[in-house]
Amino acid sequence: MKESVINKLNLIAEQYHSIANQLSEEEVQKNNSLMVKLSKEYSRLGPVVKLFEKFRSLSDDKEAALTLSEDEDEDLKILAKEELIDIDAQLIRIEEEITPLLLSSDPRDENNAFLEIRAGTGGDEAAIFVGDIFRMYARFCEQKNWKIEILNQNESGQGGYKEIIVKVLGKGVFSQLKFESGTHRVQRIPKTESQGRIHTSACTVAVIAEMDEVDEVEMNSSDIRVDTYRASGAGGQHVNKTDSAVRLTHIPTNIVVECQDGRSQHKNKAAAMTLLRAKINDMEHEKVAKQQAEERKMLVGSGDRSERIRTYNFPQGRITDHRIGLTLYNLLEVMEGNINALIEALIQENSAKQMSQLEN
Repeated sequence: MKESVINKLNLIAEQYHSIANQLSEEEVQKNNSLMVKLSKEYSRLGPVVKLFEKFRSLSDDKEAALTLSEDEDEDLKILAKEELIDIDAQLIRIEEEITPLLLSSDPRDENNAFLEIRAGTGGDEAAIFVGDIFRMYARFCEQKNWKIEILNQNESGQGGYKEIIVKVLGKGVFSQLKFESGTHRVQRIPKTESQGRIHTSACTVAVIAEMDEVDEVEMNSSDIRVDTYRASGAGGQHVNKTDSAVRLTHIPTNIVVECQDGRSQHKNKAAAMTLLRAKINDMEHEKVAKQQAEERKMLVGSGDRSERIRTYNFPQGRITDHRIGLTLYNLLEVMEGNINALIEALIQENSAKQMSQLEN
């Protein structure tokens, strides 16, 4: 095992034992949210530390066996060499088990996520593309047995949306969707194009992890402006007769969220508050992630939502992910929600870059 990896493992072991000491402190035990947070981190680090302790024990055994292998007694030499073969095999197995655990995991990976899709350049065709991309993700979610809750939608003509915001609920949602943030570009001949010319339009996708209760940011009610208004669009007669739609503005950050798809103002306000908390947390996470990316140069793409990440070329039946240089010629299948190949390739590329950083 490389020295750089061993150094990282030593730091993890120190952190693990430090958390163990904190968990035994009376003041920490009285703070329920801190207890939950530290317990989760302690559980996450436990498997790594246990494997590392076994690795260190075997390394000591190897040193002892190497000494015996140089003994004058031939029988001891034979026994020592046999033991060395067994120890080396165990060390290799431990290294194979521990390496994936060392890759930087996002604590939000198992969380639900908010998916925001907005029309960009391209007018009506961009709005139609938003509808196509939303249906692609909706079908992917169906395959995963995930649930979708629509929070806000601004429909345009021909089955498109100027904007649609949904919450995706299920196991490991954020880990699968987090690399979808960015600008998605489409090249195709619009239905309204009479001369057969290929047009280019785009939409932006933002994937934001829902926060765990113990990690929720603190917000002062005085920092939030609440506006209610009459909802528009789908929802039946009731939705248009009452001021059920809610708009929240977080004054310090100027973040605005809206929710109008629920039938009651109370339900819409609760959903909007959850999204607002997630957006504020996401903003803070982005600051840290950008700083780390500059220092470590290891992320798949920049993570910037203005970055062009993917092109959907319909005349050629081609889809290209520009971050990893991957081109597939199964565009129609992808638009039916079969995006596993893209997602797995992005996850693998990110893991490979993390591994490279770990070993340097």
